[in-house]
Amino acid sequence: MSLRPATSSDLLIDGKLIPGAGGTFDVMNPATEEVIGQAADATADDMDAAIAAARRAFDTTDWSRDHALRARCLRQLRDALLAHAEEFRELTVAEVGCPVFLTHGPQFEGPVRDLGYFADLAENHTWTVDLGAAKPMGLKNTREIRHEAVGVVGAITPWNFPHQINLAKIGPALAAGCTVVLKPAPDTPWCAALVGTVIAEETDFPPGVINIVTSSDHALGTQLTADPRVDLISFTGSTATGKKVMATAAQSLKKVFLELGGKSAFIVLDDADLATACSMAAFAVVTHAGQGCAITTRLLVPREQLDEAITITRDCLAGLAAGDPTDAGTVCGPLISARQRQRVESYIELAKAEGGTIEIGGGRPADRPKGFFVEPTLVSGVDNSARVAQEEIFGPVLVILPHDGDDDATRIANDSPYGLSGMVYGTDEDRIDKVVNGVRTGTIGINGGIWYSADVPFGGYKQSGIGREMGVAGFEEYLETKAVARPV
Repeated sequence: MSLRPATSSDLLIDGKLIPGAGGTFDVMNPATEEVIGQAADATADDMDAAIAAARRAFDTTDWSRDHALRARCLRQLRDALLAHAEEFRELTVAEVGCPVFLTHGPQFEGPVRDLGYFADLAENHTWTVDLGAAKPMGLKNTREIRHEAVGVVGAITPWNFPHQINLAKIGPALAAGCTVVLKPAPDTPWCAALVGTVIAEETDFPPGVINIVTSSDHALGTQLTADPRVDLISFTGSTATGKKVMATAAQSLKKVFLELGGKSAFIVLDDADLATACSMAAFAVVTHAGQGCAITTRLLVPREQLDEAITITRDCLAGLAAGDPTDAGTVCGPLISARQRQRVESYIELAKAEGGTIEIGGGRPADRPKGFFVEPTLVSGVDNSARVAQEEIFGPVLVILPHDGDDDATRIANDSPYGLSGMVYGTDEDRIDKVVNGVRTGTIGINGGIWYSADVPFGGYKQSGIGREMGVAGFEEYLETKAVARPV
């Protein structure tokens, strides 16, 4: 099978590739603003059919009990996707606008290879735990705990790292024995739909086990969340939308996993190598144009080193200009859409209104007349109460803030509605550990440490979400616990 030319795509419902009842909608290249093809546009009837297929596959087949089949199908999917790696790499850069170097990691190859980890869990997880005998109410019983699949999972995903997030949801859900309806973002439908093509044509997944529904209509996500046939909603996106998802899911008391926003702090202690730390912070905030929930977008530096840190960071950002995502040397590509660019630009204007100084950037690159590009931008002169320091911008905008010591840096980092990630740079291990222990986030790196991996649970505190994705903890989000007793 060849995925080229990728001019249109289909829905995957009940094992069949079918057109959307709503026709098609355009897929745009954010680096060129050109329409590069169409995706199937599903309607409410299509979503209803997908949910019905997933419900039937869970309730009437052995999928949830056949660990070996689940592992085999996941490995088949991994191998088939890797066999099409160059085709997926090309379409991902074109559709997402991500720099091509990222497709060798979290934008494609990383999450595809992680399917093997989830296949191993399907085979090797401890599904039954023997609790031994006891005498409740004077009667001797043996007891055991059984782990069973939740049921039908509705997965709703965003556009920024579509392969990573799509596969981080369907991988563990399928490994756990669930059936899935995946509703990807309208901005990046191909990344999901063409995985569906591979599933239908190159794997043994039974009909209805995995359904992929692309649509220009955001209301289909609400339909999926509200449907009582769905047992769990796994959502990644903004905190504002996550609250709506949780409220809708509450009507049927279905389980929810929410991976939401972040405004993570990059803390530089006074004994750190300032040049290295500031350079790392600059690189992080422009990677994929800052379109990542865990990217560190607040740079906290010792007050007495603020001017030097501004100079270093500004000079680093000057060398990380926005560029063509097909170029292997590009780190900062375009934003996903005109709408997102307008949002980022509005925050840059807000920074000025709040008394901030734009140290570098703040506009559109003069050499990029086409594409949704924004210059890497450094904001100084505001405090942590400013909206640009409190709200998620999702663009290549870094706010630099002074701190007055380790405790003050920890206080500023925690002075946020979010608690997703962070970074601490320093030399004294005891001081570093005190700061790390004090920062209330789900993940945090030390001196450039990278926590991202299939076996590391990812998620946040506070308004950054509920639950964990990846790792054993993420796998267990898709399981129910059943206690069984029998008299002896």
